[in-house]
Amino acid sequence: MKASVRLGTQGWNYDGWTGPFYPSKTPKKETLSLYAIVFDTVEIDSTFYAIPPENTVRGWAERTPADFTFSVKLPSEITHENRLQSSGEILLRFIERIQLLGDKLGCVLIQLPPDFSPAEHRSLSEFIRLLPSDTRFAIEFRDSEWLDSRVLNELREHNVALTLADSKWIDREASFDLAASPTASFSYVRWLGPRDLTDFSRIQIDRTSELRGWADAFSVLTEKVETVFGYFNNHYQGHSPASCHIFKKMMGLPTVDPDQLIIQPSLF
Repeated sequence: MKASVRLGTQGWNYDGWTGPFYPSKTPKKETLSLYAIVFDTVEIDSTFYAIPPENTVRGWAERTPADFTFSVKLPSEITHENRLQSSGEILLRFIERIQLLGDKLGCVLIQLPPDFSPAEHRSLSEFIRLLPSDTRFAIEFRDSEWLDSRVLNELREHNVALTLADSKWIDREASFDLAASPTASFSYVRWLGPRDLTDFSRIQIDRTSELRGWADAFSVLTEKVETVFGYFNNHYQGHSPASCHIFKKMMGLPTVDPDQLIIQPSLF
């Protein structure tokens, strides 16, 4: 395996995790520090709704070890409200704020809405030319019509990673095939699932077969890129920390048992 593989979850603060993952009665302010004992990366969803305050970003960095990384969603004001148009100013403000993470900034995810179709290709082309080259960006299309050679080559030109996904929008097998020809020096992977799951305390869906397929895809992908960022959603199986552990073990990567969190002195 050539690439550095960083696997974590989409978010870290869920009520259903207290007990199964975090020790019972864990204060909310302790959860990120505990999460960072088990995983070395996390995807933040809150940045999708607003640019975070400076003290919030600094707090994320301060509560995690030096080798921890955060991937963050681009604000929906850019992707959903503006549909990538007339967004240079807010993009600059967001990047300046999120770069307060320093070396802990993993990747910025450009999550596009399902109705953002190739008819808006010009908006995409103009927007990716605005992206600063000193920050990693990954783009998640939710319309398979985007997956053509012209678009993929355009992403390669700007070193923007095509997000590989296990979701209802992009066929899983298509992501497996695309793993052989990444569009950037790094890769970004997301595991999503049905929104009808509301209990996030335990595994409820058996995804063994799907994860074996992903393990095979990773064996190819990790020979093609320098770093892979991958994040599990609770909806994928019901409890994303367990999903991540299952996949890490399948990949032969080291894991930390959440039971070790019980003895952390910061809880007492």
